[in-house]
Amino acid sequence: MKIQNSSLSWYGLSLAVPIGIAGACVTLMFRWAIALFNLAVFGRSDDITQAMRVWPWYDWPIIVAVGGAIAGILLHFAVKFEKQTAIKSDYLDVINARLNAVPTRSSILRACSSMISISSGASIGKEGPMVQLAALCGSWLGRFVPRRLAIANTDLVAMAAAAGLASVYHAPLASTVFVAEIAFGISALQRTMPIMLAAVTAVLTMWLFGFRSPLYPLMDIQFTVQIIPLLITLLVGVLSGFMGVGFITLTQKTRQLFTIIPSLPVRLACGGAVVGGLAIISPAILGNGYEVIVNLFAGHYLLPMLVVLLVLKMIATSCSVGSGAVGGMFTPALMIGATLGGICGVASQHLGVTLASPWLFAAIGMAAVLSAISQAPLMAILMVMEMTLNSSLLLPLMIACVVATMIANQCHSSSTYPLIGTHFSRANAKFTFDQTRISEVIIPGACLFPQDSVEQALNASKHKRERYVYVVDEKNTFLGVVSIHKIVEKVLAKEITLTSPVEKVMEIDFPYVYQEQTLREGWEAFSRVTLERLPVLNDPQQRQFVGALTKTSLIQQAESFL
Repeated sequence: MKIQNSSLSWYGLSLAVPIGIAGACVTLMFRWAIALFNLAVFGRSDDITQAMRVWPWYDWPIIVAVGGAIAGILLHFAVKFEKQTAIKSDYLDVINARLNAVPTRSSILRACSSMISISSGASIGKEGPMVQLAALCGSWLGRFVPRRLAIANTDLVAMAAAAGLASVYHAPLASTVFVAEIAFGISALQRTMPIMLAAVTAVLTMWLFGFRSPLYPLMDIQFTVQIIPLLITLLVGVLSGFMGVGFITLTQKTRQLFTIIPSLPVRLACGGAVVGGLAIISPAILGNGYEVIVNLFAGHYLLPMLVVLLVLKMIATSCSVGSGAVGGMFTPALMIGATLGGICGVASQHLGVTLASPWLFAAIGMAAVLSAISQAPLMAILMVMEMTLNSSLLLPLMIACVVATMIANQCHSSSTYPLIGTHFSRANAKFTFDQTRISEVIIPGACLFPQDSVEQALNASKHKRERYVYVVDEKNTFLGVVSIHKIVEKVLAKEITLTSPVEKVMEIDFPYVYQEQTLREGWEAFSRVTLERLPVLNDPQQRQFVGALTKTSLIQQAESFL
């Protein structure tokens, strides 16, 4: 299932690279600025705990106090500017409120204030201003992104914030999860805590029974971050993406082929016969593939055998699954990925391209193929890291899994788990709802001029079946509304007659929305009132009436993800 999302596209991924670079550069410049400040004040650019020692101890409170005072002045101007403009500056608020940009002036003022505080010895961290400046940089870059690419500015801000945080702590995975959970409010992550505890308990229980070694030990060799190994990693990711697509397609075709056999026992027997026949060529294809991966990591297979195992295992697994055999596809997918990555690693070593261990690329292939068929890259990354206990694989695993998942996604490949597709569909619908303009769902509304009679208002209401009739002037500028109930009440009280102008009963203070606002903003507007319809104006300057937004239309648009 293809994910229609502004950030999850080739455009979004291509923008993530320069934004990541910019975020890292911004944090580096912030570090350099602090170092230069310390050099000017203390004569040394190292940590403040050491730099402060060049001054007598009795000067330390004064230095920190003066620094705090200067920082407070800068912060005062930042807060004052924010109050005057009523604009939120924190990048998390910008993302949550889906604002157009991170404000420049207040962000820089706050960053300078923080830099002075940090440089003078305040007990605060450096990550806050660094991430804020990185987010500001992402917001700046968003100004140069063509609108036709439909990349939301908040997505760029989130990318930059994650890049800034990752460059501070050298923790890309944790930074990604942080921004996803906090900025985008993925509350489902909170529900994983009891699941996580259960998983940890299960592992500890296995430990008590003596099963303490990693599933696929690979701790003795380390992945070196160099150009050639990274290029091979990228190749593994690309091939894994297409391999995942081919694997899923082959399984679907095989399942369709086996449906010709009406009897389920006969169907599974035929599937087993095919697998047994393939096992004559190599019995290593039998089972889930665990032993093959262990032997592969031990270097027991040469290149030709790896190619044979890759082809046979794909056919064997598709036949078993296609015939209806009950079982998982995790370990077979891991074996397919391990053989694919092993082929790339062994081939590159034979060609003299790299001296890196080919089994590192086998582990990378495991995660990449699993990510492609499940469309759950985070799960694949964590799983392979935990199974190998090799932390050096984090960076290449992230690269390969993202590339493999994107290729599978762009090829319209379905996931092996239908629930993933359901989540994607719900996320797509929610994203569409948040991005759709009110102008796309408005309907005509009954409107009159102020001099028109009350009787005309009643007739218009009867014809349109509306409680309110909107009032405009000759330029179609929205003036207010007249309530049919209020007209009836005043007519019965003989305060007005049917020939009275509607301006006598017109309500000026009435809620409305603008046509360029999103459906989400329209939903929020309805949450504050008890009305069924709201007038829609073209913009805050002209305030021309263009139609009405109904609560029913919003519910129809939102029902696919509620």
